[in-house]
Amino acid sequence: MPFNLPIFLTWLRIVAIPLLIAVYYVPEGWATAHERDTASTLIFVSAAITDWADGYLARKWNQTSAFGAFLDPVADKLMVAAALIVLVQLGRTDAIVATIIIGREITISALREWMAKIGASKSVAVSMLGKIKTTAQMVAIPMLLYAVPLFGTDLRQAGNWLIWIAALRL
Repeated sequence: MPFNLPIFLTWLRIVAIPLLIAVYYVPEGWATAHERDTASTLIFVSAAITDWADGYLARKWNQTSAFGAFLDPVADKLMVAAALIVLVQLGRTDAIVATIIIGREITISALREWMAKIGASKSVAVSMLGKIKTTAQMVAIPMLLYAVPLFGTDLRQAGNWLIWIAALRL
């Protein structure tokens, strides 16, 4: 297993998953709901930034590897799934949205694995529609985690619109 900075950043995303969840188990007197939401949002946004950074650095420094190519999407899917489950528990998104997104991610991952085994991995390459879905999802989740109006924008409502777009790929 190779080890370099891009892979280290990916591992940081995986380590951040229990932190994102643990924020909501801090005793009541230690943090307000707003502080919990802020902390979880910062953790998620930091994870999203490291996702971009690890890919950029791996390509720039020619440190791509089969292990990194495997671990990166796993870390992304685990972080998104954990955040969606937290959002369902908080009542900020519907279980059906989380089920659609998590189910699709598992299905697409399995499909890509199978297609790679039969030598047809290019037939399940990431499409522009998939990139739009991912962008909507990665913007919606922090909005739903934070859920406090910001600059006059109802983040919870906007986040719900975006998460439904991500779920339904409209």
